Amino acid sequence: QVQLVESGGGLVQAGGSLTLSCAASGRTFSTYVLGWFRQAPGKEREFVAGITWSGGRTYYADSVKGRFTISRDNAKNTLYLQMNSLKPEDTAVYHCAADSTHRSTIRVVAYEYDYWGQGTQVTVSS
Repeated sequence: QVQLVESGGGLVQAGGSLTLSCAASGRTFSTYVLGWFRQAPGKEREFVAGITWSGGRTYYADSVKGRFTISRDNAKNTLYLQMNSLKPEDTAVYHCAADSTHRSTIRVVAYEYDYWGQGTQVTVSS
């Protein structure tokens, strides 16, 4: 069992930066693929970024590529999302998620992930 808790969201002006963190409990955290998803009001939850268990490979949605960076520290059981050059369309609730099945394959659909955090709100003003 893994529990995930996000933090670091807030209000930022367009062009600004935020770093989200996701603290995990559970001894098997380091073996899971981890991802960030986001959900804006009235929209479906969408994939943002994913990282393999070792951190050796990452994958990003086209909408955030070059602006966001996903990373993990398995010793600290923490996942990060560094977000730069934020745009109003990045406004959403951001969730971290863990996939206990695919250690080296990053899935982009929400149903592939077993564990979810409660989310943290990111609001980007224009």
